[in-house]
Amino acid sequence: MGTMKKMNQTMDMVHGPLLKNIFIFALPLMAANLLEIAFNAADTITVGKFSGQEALAAVGAVGPIVNLMVALFNGLAVGSNIVIARQLGSGQKEKITASVHTSYFLALTGGILLTVLGFFGSVLFLDFMGTPADIISQSTLYLRIYFVGSIPLLVYNFGSAVLRSKGDTAHPTLYLAIGGVLNVILNLYFVICLQMSVAGVAIATVISESVSAVMVTVQLMKESGSIHLDLKKIRMDPAIASSIMKIGIPAGLQTMMWSISNVAVQSAINSFGSTAVAGNSAAANIEGFVYIGMGAFSQACITFTSQCAGAGEKERIKKIFWVLTVLMIVSSWSVGALAWGFGRFFLSLFTNDSAVIDMGMIRMWHVVFWLWLNGVLDIPASSLRGMGYSATPTVAMLLGIVGVRLLYIATIWKLDPTLDVLYMCFPLSWVITCVILFLLWKYFYRQFCEKY
Repeated sequence: MGTMKKMNQTMDMVHGPLLKNIFIFALPLMAANLLEIAFNAADTITVGKFSGQEALAAVGAVGPIVNLMVALFNGLAVGSNIVIARQLGSGQKEKITASVHTSYFLALTGGILLTVLGFFGSVLFLDFMGTPADIISQSTLYLRIYFVGSIPLLVYNFGSAVLRSKGDTAHPTLYLAIGGVLNVILNLYFVICLQMSVAGVAIATVISESVSAVMVTVQLMKESGSIHLDLKKIRMDPAIASSIMKIGIPAGLQTMMWSISNVAVQSAINSFGSTAVAGNSAAANIEGFVYIGMGAFSQACITFTSQCAGAGEKERIKKIFWVLTVLMIVSSWSVGALAWGFGRFFLSLFTNDSAVIDMGMIRMWHVVFWLWLNGVLDIPASSLRGMGYSATPTVAMLLGIVGVRLLYIATIWKLDPTLDVLYMCFPLSWVITCVILFLLWKYFYRQFCEKY
């Protein structure tokens, strides 16, 4: 009972021991990231081991499309998180209530829009990417089923964002775990027992996401005070929606542009055939485990900075920035190095095909090992958003990530079209973007301090 009461309390991110509060906030998020990645990997492992190389490639080929289409709405969820956290920091209780219900309105309407776009646009997107002919029908089937579950996907993401704004990362993690365990069980049943291949893992994903969405919604309905959700009051407050979109749309566009560059990379990988696509898919799943700490510390930076910005605590914002930069470097480098060092073993969990493993190891060195650079650039981007400069990191990402990768593929890779050369666009773009974002953070932090 005491533990549940603690989970329902709002964390004071403006005062108190910073490092302790960061870990209290981030550890459940790390667990959530670990579970989400593990459950996604379970999809890939299941089809790779029991349905073959083509099914593995079919599921892997849709990743950039899913990320691209969901990105904007996930950005709006980030906007909800920041807006509510700032309102908590400044004690605006009535606005918090309006923000909670506006967030759910955006989740529902966004889910409907995403369902329509995803279902009817799947073939067009896959054709545009040059998806190999031997996997395009299975990829289309997976995408269409996946996007049918867009409403529960967004409801869970927005509901979790609301809970995180007050420091509750434990409940979303618990609900993700329950949904994920169900996902694994259904994967095994649909794929092994019913021989449903990619359709089975897609249906399992939709069912598990629906369960998690229901649970996070029920939790918000049980919350007391301004964070309480009343289903009858779900409607859009224009002023609140404008604030969420002002922050969330640039955040979503940043991820979308990032995804666009990944779509370009995926299209280039597709030109090497389904073996390369399968190897890339397996390595990308392992890569996801490096994001466990990265995602948690980025979210901590956004939420802690937002509450402190609402309270005008500029010195604490600076301290948050440097503490999380150090934590990000240590966690992401160590996990990335470990993943690369044991790369062949991890890849063998996804496939028994030695050619696929060889292809996967190319990505393991050029991308997974150097992923810590990606983690480092997330901190200034998250801090800038928390201070209210949401468009700034978006522009930086456009130049440093999208621009560099697209230019690289059109020039350097065209001169030497190998997988090794292709994957080198990742670390190069991360280094350039790191420099840009750190310089921007230094400038805009001074601007922020002049306001207080």
